[in-house]
Amino acid sequence: MLSILAQRYGISVRMHAYRAVVGKGMIGDKKVLLVMPQTYMNNSGESVKEMAQALRVKAEQLILVYDDVDLKVGTVRVKPRGSAGTHNGMKSVIYHLQTDEFVRVRVGIGKPEGDIIDHVLGEYTDKQAAFDTLTRAADAVETIIKDGVIEAQNCFNAAP
Repeated sequence: MLSILAQRYGISVRMHAYRAVVGKGMIGDKKVLLVMPQTYMNNSGESVKEMAQALRVKAEQLILVYDDVDLKVGTVRVKPRGSAGTHNGMKSVIYHLQTDEFVRVRVGIGKPEGDIIDHVLGEYTDKQAAFDTLTRAADAVETIIKDGVIEAQNCFNAAP
């Protein structure tokens, strides 16, 4: 998803900082920082906190995008705040930021019948469907940045 936004806006995501890969650029008339933590997912809050503290970024300024087994495959949901649900990476972010007051874009990957770890870390069998879903997630982030969270919820929280 991050690479889709980076490509659309010509943002080079090559800088290493905050235990993440980072790219600076513009989306519309807004300065953005695209950040992909390089920690284990369950420790991603460490990277997010490090970046937020170093740049004096408030939690309300963040948009976190993550996969979610609690949503059907292909679903994209925008939330202005909330609990981590069953997602350990979000639990880490909330713990390290000491707040859940940040926007998130949840990308549905569905519940597996077998091992959840293999499902989350495995390859998508339908690459086109995966790309389409990630494109919708990138569109949702773009809408949040340009038009706000409510508009993004109106556009993306309906079934795909």
